[in-house]
Amino acid sequence: MPNLKHLPEFAGLRTIEFPSREVLATRLLRAGFEAEEQGLPRPDALPPDEAFAAAKAGPGAFAWRLQLMPFGEEEDFRTHLGRFIAEIDTAAVTALIVGNCWDPALANDHVDAVRDVLTEYAGAFPALRALFFGEVTREETDRLSWIAQTDVSPLLAAFPGLREFIVRGADEMTFGGSWGTFTLAWNVPRHDELRRLTFETHRLDPAVVRGVLSSDLPALEHLELYLGSADGDGASPEDLAPLLAGAAFPALTSLGLRNGQDTDALVAALADAPVTGRLSVLDLSLGTLTDKGAQILLDTPVFLDLDRLDLHYHHMSEEMTERLRGRFTEAGVGVDVGERQELEEYEDEDEDDEYEYGEEPIYPAIAD
Repeated sequence: MPNLKHLPEFAGLRTIEFPSREVLATRLLRAGFEAEEQGLPRPDALPPDEAFAAAKAGPGAFAWRLQLMPFGEEEDFRTHLGRFIAEIDTAAVTALIVGNCWDPALANDHVDAVRDVLTEYAGAFPALRALFFGEVTREETDRLSWIAQTDVSPLLAAFPGLREFIVRGADEMTFGGSWGTFTLAWNVPRHDELRRLTFETHRLDPAVVRGVLSSDLPALEHLELYLGSADGDGASPEDLAPLLAGAAFPALTSLGLRNGQDTDALVAALADAPVTGRLSVLDLSLGTLTDKGAQILLDTPVFLDLDRLDLHYHHMSEEMTERLRGRFTEAGVGVDVGERQELEEYEDEDEDDEYEYGEEPIYPAIAD
């Protein structure tokens, strides 16, 4: 999993956390320790937080983060959201981040309950335009596959004015005991306002991909799919057929097909796809691009019409990396070819199992 951190900005707004009960208790405990170290009495309350006070006075100027702690006497999400609505003028809030609120600790709800509570209180957020559902970071979990997700469709129905939606988590995750199995799903027949849609996963179920591409999203300008996976069972170019043919999303100008299990095949499919000529931004990063796919990029003029091409985290040779960088820069395309991954030679004791350069398996950046 990449070193994902809490976003300092979301939807063009600086982020700020609405602290949970356990966060406030931990801060007070820490303040007490610091006071004792300085020979001062332990405080009974936290000092005023000027940054929080400013955000409270103008809540529409910030993206608000809700998250819970998986320890102590933490409140559940319903209580947390209720306090947020009571203390902050949520009618002015335009951007909301729901972070680690369904960790399997005693105080916390499961992901379905968090979704349902959020939709239940959707009326308290009439101005909401951007929602990040599942902003769990590397500090909170080692793997994307450990972030439970669910059918996110009710969130789109509850917020018809939403313009940006990001979901992060596993395609399927099973907990022990009574928690059960949670599966990422999408069934949104139409949404008139959505402009930016992102799925950050280690493996995006082909059924979800097909569901997204069957949605009527007339305003969608940016689509970003983390395809996966290292097991070879992620979405293929065939699953992307409506997108590649240009039949889906008439307003689309920015496309991310990231973390691809076979980025070379994606490049080949894009080379003669009607949708490619409409794009200004193409993101094929975190994948498995090799010299084979890079040569297609060099040989296909439509890619040189892009404004930006992101290929970072790739498996191209040094020579090809520099060739591609030079050619696209010369054409005026902003190109990112950073984080080159070395391909190695493997030789087994059994000569029949020998791999030559370029024949060993290569993997996308996020395999689990």
